[in-house]
Amino acid sequence: MIRENASRRAFNYGNYLFLTITGLAMLLPFLHIFAGSFSSGNAISQGRVSIFPVEWTLINYEAVLQNAAIWKSFGVTMLLTVGGTVFNLFFTSLMAYGLSKNELKGRSLILMLIVFTMIFQVPLIPGYLLIKSLGMLNSLWALIIPGTISAFNLIIMISFFREIPEGLVEAARIDGCDEYRTWWSIVLPLSLPSLSTVGLFYAVGHWNGYFSAIMYIRDPSLFPLQVKLRQLLVDSDTEALMQSVNVTLQSMEGIKMATIMVATLPILLVYPLIQKHFIKGAMLGSVKG
Repeated sequence: MIRENASRRAFNYGNYLFLTITGLAMLLPFLHIFAGSFSSGNAISQGRVSIFPVEWTLINYEAVLQNAAIWKSFGVTMLLTVGGTVFNLFFTSLMAYGLSKNELKGRSLILMLIVFTMIFQVPLIPGYLLIKSLGMLNSLWALIIPGTISAFNLIIMISFFREIPEGLVEAARIDGCDEYRTWWSIVLPLSLPSLSTVGLFYAVGHWNGYFSAIMYIRDPSLFPLQVKLRQLLVDSDTEALMQSVNVTLQSMEGIKMATIMVATLPILLVYPLIQKHFIKGAMLGSVKG
């Protein structure tokens, strides 16, 4: 027993050490970007910025927040994130409700085809040709419809729906509810943990998505925020930012860091609001006492 307790303590300490190192490896770069966004261009170029701001300044955020193109991209991203997530949750929950019923004919075949899409993705060129043939190029629908239902999120929601007592569904049917009314009035209100978890996955995907926009969008007014960020970081599209306030090339590294923070913080602030439901939903499939 003593030897077992000692080995368990050693295992726990090893876990704590590993998780601490992993957490710092993810947190320190974020803190460096955060500090650089409030630091002067001279301090950044001289390598004096670590995780605390040096020569505190707000000019980096002034350059970003006074740029009309970034605000336009922010609006596009907000529309994609909110509207796209609602669109995703509606169809994912509707399909998951049907597939959670064992009596559905062809259920096993449909589930097998869904799992197939998790292994084999649509090739790039056929996917582009399909979007073009549907007339969705240069449209925000090209960023929403192809990913309407994620196989992974669908399976999570099916697992949750199957845990809802069948007696509640039967009672709703006795009261005269059809399947759609049962899904809307009974199942969805009981599924907030699942909806919060899946909704967060969808929202993060929409917020961070840029590859589909690069492929299907040519109109700069429809570029999401992540595409604008990519133009700034990769393509060095800094002319518009430099014209927004009186900044120099030496200040551009700080402006880039401020742009990263503007593109990152909003989605980070969502998590504390749904943390309770998210943790409960993430425990789907765990062993219950």
